Amino acid sequence: MSSLRTTLRRRLLTLLVATLATIGVTFGLAAPAFAISHSSATSQLRAAGISWTSSGGCSDRNVPTCTSFDGIRQATIDGIITFKRASGCAITITAGTEVGHASGTYSHWNGYKLDIAPSTCIQNYISSHYTYLGYISGWGYQYRAASGNLYTLEGNHWDILYYTCGC
Repeated sequence: MSSLRTTLRRRLLTLLVATLATIGVTFGLAAPAFAISHSSATSQLRAAGISWTSSGGCSDRNVPTCTSFDGIRQATIDGIITFKRASGCAITITAGTEVGHASGTYSHWNGYKLDIAPSTCIQNYISSHYTYLGYISGWGYQYRAASGNLYTLEGNHWDILYYTCGC
């Protein structure tokens, strides 16, 4: 019974967060789309219990083996924190705004995307709470949250596109 209650609480929390995010966007109350510094982002992530890793052991945005948060949108940081709280999963970010990702308006470089390490907890949460869109050729298996944010399993990581701060 306790497991059922936990599941119901998580689903209710997800629905509540998505509803509040939608209301916020509708009335212009959503987190601003301004870019923040690496140190501001890491401070917020650390406080939320979210870790990150860098294959190069660095944070220089101009080096592809670094993991940088320079220029990331506040809404993206809010989004990953919301996702962690709603899912209850451990989160490890593996990529931020550093070079080496596809370009475009909604790109890593422009602060809209994060990559996170996969886990059974994350897979189970995404597949049971979000709408499966199918396999996107050349990308991976894609899911859409009620907020409109996209979660794509690209082999060895989840690529997350945060349009809003809801998960």
